[in-house]
Amino acid sequence: MQKTEKQYHIHCAEGDVGRYVFLPGDPGRCEAIAAYFDNPVHIGMNREYNVYTGTILGEKVSVCSTGIGGPSAAIAMEELANIGADTFLRVGTCGGIDLEVCPGDIVVASGAVRYEHTSLEYAPIEYPSVADFDVTLALREASRELGFRTHVGVVQCKDSFYGQHSPEKSPVSYDLLQKWESWKRLGVKASEMESAALFVVAAARGVRCGSCFHVVWNQEREKAGMFMPMTEDTSGAIRVGIEAVKKLILADRK
Repeated sequence: MQKTEKQYHIHCAEGDVGRYVFLPGDPGRCEAIAAYFDNPVHIGMNREYNVYTGTILGEKVSVCSTGIGGPSAAIAMEELANIGADTFLRVGTCGGIDLEVCPGDIVVASGAVRYEHTSLEYAPIEYPSVADFDVTLALREASRELGFRTHVGVVQCKDSFYGQHSPEKSPVSYDLLQKWESWKRLGVKASEMESAALFVVAAARGVRCGSCFHVVWNQEREKAGMFMPMTEDTSGAIRVGIEAVKKLILADRK
């Protein structure tokens, strides 16, 4: 590909972003994350990639939205790594699978089921999609210290949102439903769409990545007739991410 001054998709160049980068899916969530930065600056927006940069504890940090799914998330990580980022925190939403996971809880991903296809272009299927241990530990401790019900474990990643929520309508419903039953029996905490790709791309690029999620709802609790209020307030997950980055910054300075 022809070399350009700015990265092709995110439209950023060296110096535009810090080494620590938050990766929400929603471009509209970037401003809410950047509000926790000191002196945030809007670097720009192209396609689904909305970028702000500022500082936390005097360290340069950024937020870059990824859109929905593994392909666009992988592009963001690739291009951010090209210009100096080396620590990534996905801050997003998920739907619970395990019955203990309730709306409003925080899920910290220790690994991800690779039920998507982006990661296959980086590693064979036998390679596990695992979060960075230090980032995961920082997210877990931040969530607990902030008082959230916190679940740490494997999440499932898919390419089709409606393959999860309306599997019966799919011509391959037999496969979707059988696999979903497997995730339940294996104790998978929740379902989302980006972490499997991000963890594998991070391994391929030699950078760190972890994920935390606000639980919007849990379709398995609903099926079981359990209390299930839907909640879309993602401010808690954002706070967890911010506090986790502070911990990483302090640890990295030692």
